[in-house]
Amino acid sequence: MIRVVLPAHLRTLARVSEEVELQLDGPATQRAVLDALEASYPVLRGTIRGQATQRRRPFIRFFACEQDLSHESPDSPLPEAVATGVEPLLVVGAMAGG
Repeated sequence: MIRVVLPAHLRTLARVSEEVELQLDGPATQRAVLDALEASYPVLRGTIRGQATQRRRPFIRFFACEQDLSHESPDSPLPEAVATGVEPLLVVGAMAGG
């Protein structure tokens, strides 16, 4: 089981109040987690990664175990603590402006 914490605006869109728990069929990677998240919550398709490119959207970041995983390959294994459900994968919406 993988635990995912979404930013408030995506929790509202998906109609979830807290973290999301997902079951993965294969290895725990960013791609596998996002595939499972979008399959469980189709309304989130295109909000975290582009539908055509499958690349992380600007101003979205991924954190786990006090590490920024945003620039890791989507097929890299997630930290063991995330893969086992001990720690959540955090999806963070960055803020910008002037």
